Formats: sequence, structure tokens, C-alpha cells
Amino acid sequence: MNRIENAFKNKPIFMPYFPLGYPDLDTSIDVIEALATPALAGGARENGADLIEVGLSFSDPLADGPVIQQATQVALEKGITVKKSLEAVKELRRRGVTIPLILMGYFNPMLAYGLQKFIDDAREAGADGFIIPDLPLEEAGEFEALVGDMPLIQMLAPTSPDNRMESIARNAKGFIYLVSVTGVTGARTAISDGLGGLIQRVREHTSVPVCVGFGIGTPEQAAQVGQLADGVIVGSACVKTIGSSPKPVEAAKQFAAEFKAALK
Repeated sequence: MNRIENAFKNKPIFMPYFPLGYPDLDTSIDVIEALATPALAGGARENGADLIEVGLSFSDPLADGPVIQQATQVALEKGITVKKSLEAVKELRRRGVTIPLILMGYFNPMLAYGLQKFIDDAREAGADGFIIPDLPLEEAGEFEALVGDMPLIQMLAPTSPDNRMESIARNAKGFIYLVSVTGVTGARTAISDGLGGLIQRVREHTSVPVCVGFGIGTPEQAAQVGQLADGVIVGSACVKTIGSSPKPVEAAKQFAAEFKAALK
């Protein structure tokens, strides 16, 4: 939790998403390290991610759009598993990655792995928390009881009723993942006009940081959102840019630098 709190000392933060195993396991580890490179070993953070959403692949990723679906399908075909993913997180820590790493995945693979074992192994690997899109607050009691002080990051959307928004925000830990648009992940051409009001609604019920994801595809859009939110989450654009590059590690460094610069 301390790593997450430290990440938000200089807001707005930049939070890319990248799935382990894409385009292959070794490259994905190198890419995530590259996204975080300027923050290694307590170094300068000007050009790197402040926090990374580390993707755990699943065959039915209901919240994800075509770019991330395709990437996670490739990862599965290449043999990625939960166990290999947790070993990859451990390897990133061995390489000196110090920023928060939040595991973003779906509930079924965690359940199949064994919830207690999954949480214990994730903690040992060096993960800082979890995002589970298909585990609603009403069904998260067992997971939260097992997870202890590691936060289960809750998601809110524009369609969330006021009473649900209040309940989730009031009990939030780490930060709130605010979905900026209805639908699945993927870059959009413009930021929603109602985003500022939506963020304000959430902040009325919580003091934890509010981070915005879904639909942010360019540094310019990130800068717009960064004027309103505590953090900017970039998934599909990150995966597409890095995945389509012949030099994915170099592309990751450049991508992080451009988005981080836009948020200054």
C-alpha cells in the first residue's frame, strides 16, 4: 500500500496497462520494465510510468475491447498462465522495478488457481493490489477478507447509480478506477463532456485518488483528463503501439515518455 500512496505524491500519475505474455513472455517482461525504467532503483521519474496495470490473460475478457482481446489471446496461445505471470512479476522486482504493480485480471483463473494461494503468491511476487472487472462489490467479500491490506481496486462507471457509487467510493482502498465511458476498453476520438462532473460526484464520497481509464488514446487526451483526475490509465493505445512495433521495448520507453510529458 505504501508504494501506491507514494505513487500519488506527484499527481496526476500515468498508469499504462500491458498484458504479460504478449507478444511473448520474455518480451512482455522487458516491455513492462521499459515502461517503468526511469523509476528504477529510486531514479528520476520524469519519463516513466508511476504505476503499471499488469494484465493477466483470460479467454473471456468481458470488459476489454478488440485490441486487448487480441493481445491476451496471443498470450494464451503462447502458453501464458497465472503461475508464469506471477513469476514474471517476481522477475520484474528482481530487476529493480520499484513502482506499484497492480494485477488486472478476471476472477475465474484466480479461483481455479486457489484464491488463498493466488493472493499469497501474488504478495510474495511483489504485487501491490488487484483489479478484477467481473468481481462486483456484492460478491467480493471472500476475496477482500483473504487479501488483507492489499487493495482490491473497485471500478465505477458513468452508469453507476448514486447509492452504488457512494457505497463503492466510501469503502475504496488504493484508488478508484473510474470508467470514463460506457462500453469496453479502447481509444476514443474525444473525452466525454461529462467527465468533470462524474469525477466530482465520486469525490463527494471518498478521499482516495480517482483515476480515469477507457478511451484515452493520445497524450493530448491524457493531458485533458489529467487536469481533472488524479491519474490517467492508458490500455488499448499502449498495447497497440507497443505490439505493432518491430522494437517493442524502445516503443514502450517512447510511449511512456510522451504520456508522462503530457501530464506534467
